[in-house]
Amino acid sequence: MKNILNVEKIEKYYGNKENITKAIDNISFRVEKGEFVGIMGASGSGKTTLLNCISTIDTISTGKIIINGQDITQLKSKSLDKFRQNELGFIFQDFNLLDTLTAYENIALALTIQERNPKEIDGLIKSVAETLDISSVLNKYPYEMSGGQKQRVACCRAIVTNPSLILADEPTGALDSKSSRLLLESFEKFNKELEATILMVTHDVFTASYAHRILFIKDGKIFTELVRGNDSRKDFFNRIIEVITLLGGDDNDVF
Repeated sequence: MKNILNVEKIEKYYGNKENITKAIDNISFRVEKGEFVGIMGASGSGKTTLLNCISTIDTISTGKIIINGQDITQLKSKSLDKFRQNELGFIFQDFNLLDTLTAYENIALALTIQERNPKEIDGLIKSVAETLDISSVLNKYPYEMSGGQKQRVACCRAIVTNPSLILADEPTGALDSKSSRLLLESFEKFNKELEATILMVTHDVFTASYAHRILFIKDGKIFTELVRGNDSRKDFFNRIIEVITLLGGDDNDVF
């Protein structure tokens, strides 16, 4: 399998020489094409900092982050912008849709930036919208949609450009249980049918149980990893709970 993401001995420091905080401490891991990987850890563990560095929102202090063969730590501003547009898809907790645009227009924006032709844009949007079952809301504005529908529109926007890696930051954090389940089923669908590679940060065990593999972060380091294998989602859920117990945090720390 092709490696989409290689994280090599990265560290991230904040502060100055007199008061240094090490948010990420010598982390290395790989994600192969078509994997669905979750990242979990208590508040302050470094999981969000890790995602921010991989997503190019933040920069690392040492190490390398290689996405689809490109060392992003070596890219300058303009090259980084282009790389972000072509190689990465983003799904945020608060949707980040533009209120003045319809669902169709919000999804089309990513393709317009890539200067795709209108016929191609239309075909891609309709195809992805059908996959995620939001064809009926394409002409609606965000205020006319439920939270679950808005998040699935955000998913369409993330995947329509066929990025190498989709980065999801607490994607179910603003959703009710039913909408969360529908969204996660959508994740499973485009992971399986479109071979989308997903890296997802979550504090929620139910959400994490949909992943194939989970990296647990503690004090800026990888504490352990858990591979789902042939487990049912229910069995994987229970194994995740066991690891969280070993991490030493209570429900309020991790969830």
